[in-house]
Amino acid sequence: MAAASEKYPSGDMHEHEEYMDKQEVVEVRIVTGDETFNQAMLKEPPRPFSSAALLLYCFSIVGFFCSTTNGYDGSLFGTLLANKAFTGFFNVQDVGIWTGIVTSMYQIGSVVAIPFIGPAIDTWGRRAGMFLSAFIIVLGVIIQGSCIHTASVGQFMGGRFLLGFGVGIVASAGPIYVIEISHPAHRGVVTGLYNVFWPVGAIVASGAARGGLNYTGNTSWLIPVWLQIMFPGLIVLLVWLLPESPRWNYVHGRREQAKATLTKLHGNGNPESEWIKLQLSEYESYLELDGADKRWWDYRAVFGNRASLYRLMSNCLVSLFGQWAGNGVVSYFLVGFLETAGVTDSITQNNLAVGMNAVQIIFAGAGACFVDRIGRRKMLIGVNVACCICWVGVTVACSQAATTGSKSASAATVAMVYIFQVCFSFGWTPMQALYPVEVLSFEMRAKGMAFSNLFVAAGGLVNQFGFPVALQNIGWKTYIVFCVWCAIQATIIYFVIPETKNRTLEELDNIFKQKNPRKASTEKKKLELDSDANIVNIEVVGKDGVEREA
Repeated sequence: MAAASEKYPSGDMHEHEEYMDKQEVVEVRIVTGDETFNQAMLKEPPRPFSSAALLLYCFSIVGFFCSTTNGYDGSLFGTLLANKAFTGFFNVQDVGIWTGIVTSMYQIGSVVAIPFIGPAIDTWGRRAGMFLSAFIIVLGVIIQGSCIHTASVGQFMGGRFLLGFGVGIVASAGPIYVIEISHPAHRGVVTGLYNVFWPVGAIVASGAARGGLNYTGNTSWLIPVWLQIMFPGLIVLLVWLLPESPRWNYVHGRREQAKATLTKLHGNGNPESEWIKLQLSEYESYLELDGADKRWWDYRAVFGNRASLYRLMSNCLVSLFGQWAGNGVVSYFLVGFLETAGVTDSITQNNLAVGMNAVQIIFAGAGACFVDRIGRRKMLIGVNVACCICWVGVTVACSQAATTGSKSASAATVAMVYIFQVCFSFGWTPMQALYPVEVLSFEMRAKGMAFSNLFVAAGGLVNQFGFPVALQNIGWKTYIVFCVWCAIQATIIYFVIPETKNRTLEELDNIFKQKNPRKASTEKKKLELDSDANIVNIEVVGKDGVEREA
């Protein structure tokens, strides 16, 4: 039988055991994940298109704008490098060390922001964290855009530093808010969709850059630069219309507000909903009312025990691997990449960028809808294997284009890049926002996401400085690195990364406390149910098919 003291707090445990002895088993199910989560799913199946769910999605969209803000810049600079007026104004090239330096100011700003992420999000709430960071981004856009009057590269780089600083915070505040406000049954899909809005920002940026080419002179690049203010501006205007995270309210003594938010958004107005009782019970059992999240300087929740360190390792590995699968090459240095394949016309390059972002939106949205069906582990392993195969194809095609000048080889290179983007978008794009956030407990979530940002920025800096120089010096041979590394990532994920689906955020505590969290997370259980879908008995089903007591 399950660890009753953990699953059924106080007297409920004894009542449950007595109930189990009386009831007749009418159904048996084999499940993965937590039994209390699965029981709530059976007794009260969630309605994804109820009025409460639709309202919750609207609130989440404002959080999604944090991802759109990040995605805009992720595509913007790559398309600006295809604009001759821009490169002429600042006297930069689309490959080489100067490109790396100018581009990396954004990454440097995000690294400097790391110590401020936890305090900004924990101290005043998730909404305040989004507001402050979006406001900083707005200031960065103003400084960056107004450099046209000074012709100062330094001012442009200073604006990009502020942009990176603000995005460093907003990229943590956004997914934290979305994952904490989401219904437990829809957490995977909704938070996976968060990162789908990254390519939405990218397609707006690449579309604006492409449209700017219809104008002459500096206007052609100022249009996309100033348009960058749109999404952070929307966050600044709309964020205070959202409800605060119920978990943040709960640990700050606002229990009635937390319950009211849960009742409205997760219980369809019913305070006795199975989902409300489940979550409030777990808040009581797992959330620390005087935890380290109340003290900006206290990192004991992050490093205090083995379970926390395993959580942090899982968070940082997935954050880093998402940067090193090769997508940074496509998003930031698409121009240089295409030129190694023989595509040199700026209009064609921008058209390909717009098309690639459109492909990313479609397949990232599809991937987000499958994260709960496939599972986090299988999706992460599968996408890295697929990316490895794609990079093999890119390397072969690009080598032929470089040595023979064949147009068919150039076309094959572009086709393989598109196939890579399909695979990356389906598997990696939803996971980049979902997995690093959900493996962290509430007490360490904001501070832990600062480390996630550190690894994202570190991976990005390697891309920014290393890739353009490598591309300039050894050309297509650079892509061999991605072939090997994606295979290594798939292997590490298989042996280390736990599964998180079919559990609430709080129930993941039980997984990370195990000796082998990865093994415990993939364990299957046999649930025996009575006619009211109450769990009568629980048994663990081993890989050999033998049933054991849970």
